[in-house]
Amino acid sequence: MSAPILSVRGVERRYGARIGCTGVGFDLWPGEVLGIVGESGSGKSTLLSCLAGLQRPDAGSVTYDGRDVLALPETERRRLARTEWAYVHQHARDGLRMGVSAGANVGERLMATGAGHYGDIRAAATDWLGRVEIAADRIDDRPTAFSGGMQQRLQIARNLVTGPRLVFMDEPTGGLDVSVQARLLDLLRGLVRDMGLSVVIVTHDLAVVRLLADRLMVMKSGRVVEQGLTDQVLDDPQHAYTQLLVSSVLQV
Repeated sequence: MSAPILSVRGVERRYGARIGCTGVGFDLWPGEVLGIVGESGSGKSTLLSCLAGLQRPDAGSVTYDGRDVLALPETERRRLARTEWAYVHQHARDGLRMGVSAGANVGERLMATGAGHYGDIRAAATDWLGRVEIAADRIDDRPTAFSGGMQQRLQIARNLVTGPRLVFMDEPTGGLDVSVQARLLDLLRGLVRDMGLSVVIVTHDLAVVRLLADRLMVMKSGRVVEQGLTDQVLDDPQHAYTQLLVSSVLQV
């Protein structure tokens, strides 16, 4: 761990006079999970979009593995997005092709990285469906036939099948029943550990970051107001806003 995998300095995104996020900076180290929390409108999702290349920040820098992401050609950023990076959406439908089979959803990402042998692709898809607890006999079913929890697990398989180094997650358990959330969190924790993934996860759920994140950033009105080790921040919050979050006085 001689260098961070992701370095962010002074990232800012504005929408006219409104601040999406401003002055955000941090380092993410290989194998580390960084959680970003805050109420709706705090800027956490805007920040994630800027980091993942879905939006271009108005100021600041994003460096991945020593490369200035904002200076890369569009073709290279797209290559990173389908090979070394992954993005797990809150709503699985945003990250899946609903009109093709579960196997095709996973296989398409493999083909984007150069895989071409049908048998190998199908075998890898079957393996990954098993890893996310989807039965092999559902490989030819479309995601429309799956429950919300299964769709989210399929989206995870689609994203992780190529072995990315950096994963962005936007409220991955949002909108799911509590029991489904717990199962998904156990699955994510195991995959992050076993694959040694570096992760930036945005959520409003403190229980999610308590379970998954090594380090935590708290955002309010587009700015980072507190950061530190997850247990330290949650057990002994210093900023008044973080104290409200932890005490559940502020509904997020």
